[in-house]
Amino acid sequence: MTDPTTVDGDPGERLARVAAAVDAACAAAGRSPAEITTIVVTKFHPVGLIRALYALGVRDVGENRHQEAQAKTAELGNLEGLRWHFVGQLQSKKARQARRYAHAVHSLDRDSVVDALADDSGSVLDGFVQVNLTDDPGRGGVPEGDVERLAERVLSTPGLRLRGVMAVAPLDEEARPAFARLLAVSDRVRSLSPTADAVSAGMSYDFADAIAEGATHLRIGTAITGSRPDAR
Repeated sequence: MTDPTTVDGDPGERLARVAAAVDAACAAAGRSPAEITTIVVTKFHPVGLIRALYALGVRDVGENRHQEAQAKTAELGNLEGLRWHFVGQLQSKKARQARRYAHAVHSLDRDSVVDALADDSGSVLDGFVQVNLTDDPGRGGVPEGDVERLAERVLSTPGLRLRGVMAVAPLDEEARPAFARLLAVSDRVRSLSPTADAVSAGMSYDFADAIAEGATHLRIGTAITGSRPDAR
């Protein structure tokens, strides 16, 4: 199989390579590709690329900077069915604004963000508790031992639906054992809420390991979008 992480080719070719690799990883894990949501992370890429991906069938895109996400969602509001996932660290003071465009926030990591996303209007935002799989408190996410407490806060917050957990694999360890730990954390969260069964894990270089350990949502950037432009 062609290396799915290569940035060669046009968006359609890259998308097809990743889709084939996802199918293969699912087959190896005894899972169905229908269980997987692939979120294309479009950080720094122009809206023209998102339009092209939409034409190719992509309906889930991710951004990790509020200002950029806000501008793109405003410009692409005519793309029916396009779902925006916020996957970066969210400032509490920007949370209310992010709620207006996001389908899901994958980075719930502290009480202030959860509280800022509360809404009693009847609209529902999907949320993932971000788990820090390292011993470095500077990394995003809550410590593994604090997950249930924050999950319970999400469950009690109006306008938020706890979908599951999210994590980034540590840089200094093999990805698969880290994702196995995340799956164990997911099991604990499901004991609080059986419907909070989603696992957001896996990026361009480790999504096969994430699928092997139960990931349901992949956050894939360069393998589909190509090399990232310089920050604007």
